[in-house]
Amino acid sequence: MKLSILIARFSYVWATQSLAYSVHGHHQDAGSVHGPSSDGSDAGQVAPRSSLLRPRQDFDTRAAAKAAIDALNNKFYSSTQAIWSPGDPWWLSGVALASVIDYMRKTGSSDYLDQVHDIIQVQRTQYAESGGDFRGQSTDDTGWWALAMIRMYDLTGNDTYLNISVEDEAHMYKSWTSSPCGGGIYVDVEAKTYKNAIANELYIKLAASLHNRIANDTEYLSRAETAWWWFQESGMIRNDSLINDGLASNSDGICYNNKLPVWTYNQGVILGALVELYQATASDTYLTAAYTIADAVLSSQTSPQLSKDGILTEGSCEPDEANGCNHDQQVFKGVFAYNLDELHNATPDGSEDHPYRSYLQQNAQSAYAYARGKATDLYDVSWVGPFQNSTIGKQASAVGLLVAAI
Repeated sequence: MKLSILIARFSYVWATQSLAYSVHGHHQDAGSVHGPSSDGSDAGQVAPRSSLLRPRQDFDTRAAAKAAIDALNNKFYSSTQAIWSPGDPWWLSGVALASVIDYMRKTGSSDYLDQVHDIIQVQRTQYAESGGDFRGQSTDDTGWWALAMIRMYDLTGNDTYLNISVEDEAHMYKSWTSSPCGGGIYVDVEAKTYKNAIANELYIKLAASLHNRIANDTEYLSRAETAWWWFQESGMIRNDSLINDGLASNSDGICYNNKLPVWTYNQGVILGALVELYQATASDTYLTAAYTIADAVLSSQTSPQLSKDGILTEGSCEPDEANGCNHDQQVFKGVFAYNLDELHNATPDGSEDHPYRSYLQQNAQSAYAYARGKATDLYDVSWVGPFQNSTIGKQASAVGLLVAAI
């Protein structure tokens, strides 16, 4: 059955000149934005926001992605600790790792395979008190690394990585409780104070991914479908199809939307989760749900705080505001981008109602033109510019976008 659900048409405006595009969240240990640094030799160039121009035909997305990964390594990687930016939140390296693995899968390259092996071998020893293998004190932290292990299994076929993901799913599932909220996974393993969107989205995606890779499984699919059913009924999805950060509860254990910000990564991970459920069941209902959320994000009429003039924007922490996006929030858009790419890849050919590929390419070209330090291939948080400085979150976000656009 051909799906044609569309929340609103995109307000793209094409012109014919050279490229000039118009072109965050809850995590408990978020840092603050760095001030301007010496990286900002290209500071001040901002893309016009009045129109979008036709994509350049000479833009080499693969080369741009590789340059961004190399810059990520040159600026932030610690070979002695086998992690990027050791002082920043651990999960950011899990996100970066997934995109580096995706680059190798998409391009057939093995350029970073030794580095990836080193990272996994060292980082899987963290949280030894929980048994290691990425089983941390936050279920969302575990989820990011577990999904990177799924990608590594897809790349190599090595069961070691799949087995780590199995352990991680079990660790996350222990934080599922029927009360409060009638279900859901806590993000904080020990304290058990918060059921939020990202931990549950990551869990759904992980459980469905395991089902799709383990022969004759029924348990993981059942858990994933149950979690998705609960998620839909939880109150986190608003009437405009966008997802808030999480839930609050009253003294009776009745839960409701906490009205915290709508972050791009909360709209993104669920897309990848629904794609995995679609692949598991061949049920179009999962793609329909994913289209509804994705189209709501991309529509400038529905959500201008997320997609302004066709460029993905973290509207709750614009960089020109007083505090800007913290180190966690800076990576969110890249997460949305690579999950949108997964939805694009699952969309039947010829579906003009869902032009996700062109959206990713527009964003990649805008980021390359306006958010990049030309001398360093480092990226800032806003994909319309200007470039002032970079962090692990900003750079990993750009890598996620560029790899998604390959």
